[in-house]
Amino acid sequence: MKIGLLFGSFNPIHIGHLIIANYMANYTELDKVWLVVSPQNPFKKLGDLINTYDRLEMARLATDNSENISVSDIELKMPQPSYTIDTLTLLKEKYPEHEFALIMGSDNLISLPKWKNYKLILRDYRVFVYPRPGYENADLASHASVTITMTPLMELSATFIRKSIAAKKNVQYFVPDTVLKFIENKNLYR
Repeated sequence: MKIGLLFGSFNPIHIGHLIIANYMANYTELDKVWLVVSPQNPFKKLGDLINTYDRLEMARLATDNSENISVSDIELKMPQPSYTIDTLTLLKEKYPEHEFALIMGSDNLISLPKWKNYKLILRDYRVFVYPRPGYENADLASHASVTITMTPLMELSATFIRKSIAAKKNVQYFVPDTVLKFIENKNLYR
C-alpha cells in the first residue's frame, strides 16, 4: 500500500490540513495518508505549542470518520527534535509491507536542502508537493522523486486560528466541529 505522510504540529489541525490530506489520498497514486503529529519541528520554536497529546487528540477527532486518512503518533516515541529521515527509516522498518512517500508544501521543498540527509529522502522516497502562495519556483521541483500536485490552494494557517481564538473570534468552519468543541472544552489558545 502507498502511504503518504503529512508531518505537522497540527497546532491545531484545521480544514486546510484535511483538504491537503484528502486530495493526496484521492487524487494521486497514494492509497492512504497518515498525519504524523510532530512533538517538535527542528525549525520551529517550542514555546508556541500546546500539549502534544492534545494536538494528537484533535488530529484523531478530525479524522475519525475518514476511510483513508489516519493519525500516527510514531514521533512521540522518538528522541526530540525528530528528523524526517529518522521517522521514515523507522516506519520502513516497522511496516515493510508499505511504500511510504512524503507530502510537503512548496515552501518546504525550497528549504529541503537544509533538512538532515535530504539527499537520502530524495533518493529513497517519493515527494508529493502541494502549492503554497509565494513559493512556486523550487529548484527541486524537477527532481525525479518530486511530484507537484494540483492540490487546491488554502490560505489558512494554525497561527491565524490560534490568534483568532485568542481574540475571541469565531473559528467555526476553519476547524472540524469536533476539534472546535475540544478546543472550547479545554479552553485552549486563550
